[in-house]
Amino acid sequence: MLWSEKLNWVVFYFVGILCVCSLITNVSGSIHEYKNEAFYPKSNAFFFHGGSEGLYASKLLHSPDASSSDKPLKGKSFIRFETVTFVRPKESASKQNEMQTITGMVEAIILEVKERERIGGSFLKTDLLCCTHNLSKEGSCSVGEVIIHVDPENPKWPRRIKAFFQGTNEETQISEEVEIERTGMYYLYFMYCDPQLKGTMIKGRTVWKNPDGYLPGKMAPLMTFYGLMSLAYLVLGLAWFLRFVQLWKDIIQLHYYITGVIALGMCEVAVWYFEYANFNSTGSRPMGITLWAVTFTSVKKTVSRLLLLAVSMGYGVVRPTLGGLTFKVIFLGLVYFVASEALEMFENLGNINDFSGKAKLFFVLPVTVLDVCFILWIFSSLSRTLEKLQMRRNLAKLELYRKFTNALAACVLLSIAWIGFELYFNATDPLNELWQIAWIIPAFWALLAFILLVVICALWAPSRNPTRYAYSEEMGDDFDEETVSLTSSGIKNVEMAANLGEDLEEDKRE
Repeated sequence: MLWSEKLNWVVFYFVGILCVCSLITNVSGSIHEYKNEAFYPKSNAFFFHGGSEGLYASKLLHSPDASSSDKPLKGKSFIRFETVTFVRPKESASKQNEMQTITGMVEAIILEVKERERIGGSFLKTDLLCCTHNLSKEGSCSVGEVIIHVDPENPKWPRRIKAFFQGTNEETQISEEVEIERTGMYYLYFMYCDPQLKGTMIKGRTVWKNPDGYLPGKMAPLMTFYGLMSLAYLVLGLAWFLRFVQLWKDIIQLHYYITGVIALGMCEVAVWYFEYANFNSTGSRPMGITLWAVTFTSVKKTVSRLLLLAVSMGYGVVRPTLGGLTFKVIFLGLVYFVASEALEMFENLGNINDFSGKAKLFFVLPVTVLDVCFILWIFSSLSRTLEKLQMRRNLAKLELYRKFTNALAACVLLSIAWIGFELYFNATDPLNELWQIAWIIPAFWALLAFILLVVICALWAPSRNPTRYAYSEEMGDDFDEETVSLTSSGIKNVEMAANLGEDLEEDKRE
């Protein structure tokens, strides 16, 4: 396949992703919306999952203004049903007697994840979810209701809210607010037991709020984290800028690329902090803000990898340009940006509920494969660069690249170890019971990228003697100024020219 054809496929894929995302006008998070969605059969009941989130217990303030009308939500944690409506089929409604008060019932059940065994008849040694006549005779439940084994230490939980259809009405609603008095991972289920209600749909929304805002519990620490990262990038950017201005006459091309990566990092963490702050205050994630945040992340990740690759190839140190590899490097960067952007949008432009594993795998695999390609290319390029520097006896540059290689290898080993931990974490916590520490997984990658950027800034900081690590055209870059002797023989000069010619031929072949 020609490069132009490959490029067309990449552009087509990216445009397709953008078209899908353009259909989303507002991204729900703590506000879970239900848009005429259907129940599905489970055991002898009909079931719909209304959402799940980690919620902290309410922090009720007893000050006089805490109960005032202008601050009704301060310190309060709750799940609020805002006109959650159930619509049954016309056929089902027409079969009822309009004089009857109750002609059908739907239940909303809120429970902590550790109480999940209390839903259903497991304690009665049955797999049924709804109570039958035989079970009701034992006095354990009421016919037509979901079986719930009430917690004797907390008889209000699991919480059951009932909505009744009346007469021949096709709709019924739940408008209620449930305060959260205990920290935990909460699940919301909608269920009904009457087979005549088959085909009932649900619409409306529920609002989930923590004491300090609408951010889900497992995401709340990330707002503080990105605030601290913004300060860290600001300090790094200020230190780099002062050094950059102080030694601007000795700046090389590589310094401009490092400056660009720092600027992208500052923008990325600042936009993410603003995105989380807006989410926390409103309960929803407007697509515009989230799209900017994920795009900054994708651009920064792509440029960072390209910078690592260029440095590993010896750009600006061993060779003045990337030669014939330039197009391949740019193409790999473009493909990585598209794959990364698709994954970020998939993970962030939607409900905070987890997507299916198969759907997520479709977006994760391309990014993983491309990351492996970057790692292999970076280390193979580093190996060749180290060989060149060792052969040329450029001791200062060789030491610089050895430090860079060691730092990069340490980061790769940490990444592999963390991926193993992440897989173990997800495998052992399928129900998000460890939600209070889940934020450290995305935070680790952002912190590792920052640490690696700090290492690059320290190794390639602007210097009054830039030839210590910059490509020297006059010298052919064959010998470091620290190792060049004034009494070099003509034979060494011939070897220098031969080595330079070999490098140029190698660049052309690449």
